[in-house]
Amino acid sequence: MARCNDFAVSFMSGAAPKRKPKLSPAAYAARFAAEKALQQRRYCNAFALWRTCRRKWCRRNQSCGGDQKACLQRALDRVPHNVQWRARQDILRATPANIGGPEHAARQCMPRDFYE
Repeated sequence: MARCNDFAVSFMSGAAPKRKPKLSPAAYAARFAAEKALQQRRYCNAFALWRTCRRKWCRRNQSCGGDQKACLQRALDRVPHNVQWRARQDILRATPANIGGPEHAARQCMPRDFYE
């Protein structure tokens, strides 16, 4: 029983919780790049680009399974800006609140931001 009381006293003593160490620039860039690729694939699937894809695999599985970067870049001129914006808003609504910094930054990007 004394242990429980000691914990309560030490917790209430004002000791701040430890912060996570900051990411190195290389680790941030690696995590951002990985999330960027996933985000491009999310946009490809949101715009149903698999319907006009040259690859049989994409059409058969009804999802992007190839080079999402090239596929999305080809389709940007065909997809209206308001549809792109709505897809981004849907993705942001589905994003958990406790997601990491690099992942959050990648999910904030519009489809065209990946190519400028």
